[in-house]
Amino acid sequence: MAAQHIEPHLVMADERGNIYDDPDLLMVCRRGAQWGLPRPDELIPLPEESEFFLLPGRQAVGLDPETGRIAPPEGEAQLAVAAFASPGYTLSAHPAYESGENAPMLPLFAYGAVGFARGRFYICARRVDSEPRQIFSNIPRGRIEQGARALLRDYPKNRLIRHIMDNCVARYDCPAARNFAMGRYEAPLPSSRACNASCIGCISAQEKDSPIQSTPQCRLAFTPSPEELAEVMRVHSGRETRTPIYSFGQGCEGDPLMNPDLLVESVRQFRAGDGPGTVNCNTNASRPEAVIRLAEAGLTSMRVSLNSARGGLYERYYRPSGYSFDDVRASIREARSRGIWVSLNLLVFPGVTDTEEELDALARLVGENGVSMIQWRNLNIDPEWYFKLMSGGEGQQKLELSPSMGLTSFMKRLKKLCPWLRYGYFNPYLGAKAELAAPMPGEWSMPAPRAREAATEDDIDSADLGGADQDVAEAEASRVE
Repeated sequence: MAAQHIEPHLVMADERGNIYDDPDLLMVCRRGAQWGLPRPDELIPLPEESEFFLLPGRQAVGLDPETGRIAPPEGEAQLAVAAFASPGYTLSAHPAYESGENAPMLPLFAYGAVGFARGRFYICARRVDSEPRQIFSNIPRGRIEQGARALLRDYPKNRLIRHIMDNCVARYDCPAARNFAMGRYEAPLPSSRACNASCIGCISAQEKDSPIQSTPQCRLAFTPSPEELAEVMRVHSGRETRTPIYSFGQGCEGDPLMNPDLLVESVRQFRAGDGPGTVNCNTNASRPEAVIRLAEAGLTSMRVSLNSARGGLYERYYRPSGYSFDDVRASIREARSRGIWVSLNLLVFPGVTDTEEELDALARLVGENGVSMIQWRNLNIDPEWYFKLMSGGEGQQKLELSPSMGLTSFMKRLKKLCPWLRYGYFNPYLGAKAELAAPMPGEWSMPAPRAREAATEDDIDSADLGGADQDVAEAEASRVE
């Protein structure tokens, strides 16, 4: 439930990392080019396992309610502060600040607007998934390490298991890898060293001339065999017996559809042995023919990553090589036509995503092609740099971006247009074969203007927003006890 009648104050930090609030200045947030006070429907207490970021080279600013002007704080603490929301929460605004001339590029994280009121921190965000899949605060580190050691001991010849344990768990604390070590939820299946996109926010590889100096992860350095991939799936299904999910397409790799033969054979081997559960592929969906083959082999679901449903904005971020946004649409259609559950991994950026133009484009992409779910993920990137690229900076053609309507309103209106949509954050467990409510390609058309009026708040505060069925959600509670 969003906090009502809260007026958080500015939060700032000194050079030593001490965080303060200013009792005389109000918190100001940013959505694209818009600066303003946070909306009442978007303020929530800072979730557990969120993190604070100090923003170097960026002057903290707030609103002076006496003068109505933007002003810096007084005193030594002058650095802007942001919050990284824990998984399951989607940001609705970025922090407002004034960048110095030599301000460095921010690392690849998501930067939420944060303030302080009534003895606690508040963030501009919305909870979109209630499943505690990536909450580890009640899990002893030793339990994860014990699980990793057991897998390395029992499967010494499987290079993929070693990669997941030695790199993804030990070096990067990857949530999916940690869950695999404990035998719960979703097992990662990294498989591809190559990619046919050069995403400006890629978290595993950047071009030599990129202004981004480092990535949170390193790219996979080998190609696993079908036997190794199938073995990971069998191992996970033997330990996670309630809701097993297996996902190609991880942060430490390129795009899995670059190796369609490998994926098809590994899925075929797993299903041939009556492998249970949901086999999922996280992908840019650039190869429709590969999607067809995977569907025939036993794929359950496909999650398609995109920053925008508009081709121009999509290409500015993904910089595709050898494919276009039309291929992405075609892959979604082929998947839905063959009974595959299609989710969109929507990389949300306040001020770009939550606009009228995006609502129209996204509703058409969802409805015309049969998308079943949207996973509302945060785009990890320097906010100012991304907005400049999307709105026409650095030599790009200028694109008009209408004012932000806010994340809550955007979600309500999209659900009104596409009422079958499920909202969440994580890949859902669907069994081996999903039950689909999304229309087949060609069956849906954009509702008439009168039917496109905004939905009520109850339309998205329902079970569809939680991202997990009630019986699954109840089962999860015992996993962290």
